Amino acid sequence: MDFTAQKHRLQHAEGIPSPLREELLALLEQAAHVEQNASAFAQRAAHAEQKVTLLAQQAAHAERHAAQLQQHNERLQQEVAYLRRMRYGVKSERVVDSHQRSLFEEDIEADLEAAQVELDKLAAASRQAKPAKQRRPGRLPLAAHLPREDVLHEPASYDCPECGKAMRKIGEDVTEKLSVQPAVFSVKRHRYPKYACHACQAIHQAPSAPSIIDGGGVEHDVLAWLAVAKYIDHLPLYRLEQIGARHEVALSRTKLAQWVGRLGVALAPLADRLAELLRQRQCLHADETPVAQLAPKTGKTERGYQWVYRSNDLEPGPRIVVYDYQPSRKGQHARNMLDGWRGYLMVDAYSGYDALFTGGVVELGCMAHARRKFFDLHATQPTPITTEALFRFGQLYEIEREAKEMSIEDRAALRRRKSIPLLTEFEAWLTEIGARASPSSGLQKAVMYTISRWASRVRYAHSGDLPIDNNPAENALRPIAIGRKNWLFYGTERAGHRASSIMSLLTTAKLNGLEPYAWLLDTLNKLPTWPTSRLDELLPLAPLPQV
Repeated sequence: MDFTAQKHRLQHAEGIPSPLREELLALLEQAAHVEQNASAFAQRAAHAEQKVTLLAQQAAHAERHAAQLQQHNERLQQEVAYLRRMRYGVKSERVVDSHQRSLFEEDIEADLEAAQVELDKLAAASRQAKPAKQRRPGRLPLAAHLPREDVLHEPASYDCPECGKAMRKIGEDVTEKLSVQPAVFSVKRHRYPKYACHACQAIHQAPSAPSIIDGGGVEHDVLAWLAVAKYIDHLPLYRLEQIGARHEVALSRTKLAQWVGRLGVALAPLADRLAELLRQRQCLHADETPVAQLAPKTGKTERGYQWVYRSNDLEPGPRIVVYDYQPSRKGQHARNMLDGWRGYLMVDAYSGYDALFTGGVVELGCMAHARRKFFDLHATQPTPITTEALFRFGQLYEIEREAKEMSIEDRAALRRRKSIPLLTEFEAWLTEIGARASPSSGLQKAVMYTISRWASRVRYAHSGDLPIDNNPAENALRPIAIGRKNWLFYGTERAGHRASSIMSLLTTAKLNGLEPYAWLLDTLNKLPTWPTSRLDELLPLAPLPQV
């Protein structure tokens, strides 16, 4: 309403008494004031409504941000707990109960044994007599293959200390104690007598003993000791140099490195042939782990990768491990190694292998990797869901333990009867849990990781000779993880390839029950004169051949 116009008309209207006019003008003034207040209140109400809407939006945003922070915090807590467990705790993924033995049980056993010895001494002193012989349950007999050396302990006199008469032997007690002799260096003098013929004046002598290092001044047993110490026991060359120095033998690192280089060249044909035999298998494991390599120009370390390819233990035939050092993690390296090969390949979910699966190679997904996702969650904060997941994984592995000694046909039948129904139920359960889990949570990631390649993970259950996981390849990489803590890095790319060749042969020897030093020494003794056509006979795939 236009109160100003109304007031103007009222003021100029005729016939209205003055008191009434003043009263009406006062009423119009009040009405105008009320209308102004109402308009202001309406504006304030609209502004308040806008502010409430804005605050609601901000609260929703803060709630979403808080949820994201909570999820991020949970992920960080899981990572911290995982890293702490890897650094300070038990790295085994075995689910244990409250009766788990102490991490320091070796120290406890040693303390108990020392305490028992002290108690025996105190008891003997108090009785002033020899304590009764204590039986020690659980002590294993010494290995039968070890050489025995008899140490005879005769009495000081053969006359009886009681009556002075001569004694005769009625038996003996035998106690076996383990003994060890550290590295003993010696010098073998190879003498070549010269013989002359008086008739024709010709001079003859025996030919030089064949060696893989001509004129190197070193026997094959030293080379075998050097290779095993460096690549099996993970001792850097400077430590071997120190061992020699303790025995007053000069073993310079330069000379040791030269011997290792010559040894790698000599063994390269055997390593290449081992890789050829590996590619003849129907199913393989593959994995990779980072190692450091010294950059040739800058002197700094760069990241390289030690790839490993492993035979399938469920297939007949000897076990084979082949290492392949490469300067990167590109999938092209795996394609080069397996060029032309067709079969089943057990790997983790690394995308570098994906190109192989479009060219005739069939993927096998690792069940242990999937289990590890839930185990890491369970180790951080156990929940009924993680407990149930680990129980279901445990059921599958219990079937594999039951089938371990079975034939391929019987194992396939057992898997069809037990594993496939469990896997079907497991998949349905995972799908349900994944639908209820919070997005981007650790549980959601574990579920999605497991079911994203479900077809490849369950493929093993439809056969009797395919593996359930990639643990054999991971176990083959464990020595690399131990070794890099000692030798820290490869000096050159060539050194990485050389180490791969030697480790392939020595690790394969161990897998087939051969003592690496004995096999390598026997091989080095034969290799200089061994025909190439019989190279397979030198490979560490069977007990040492009888010559």
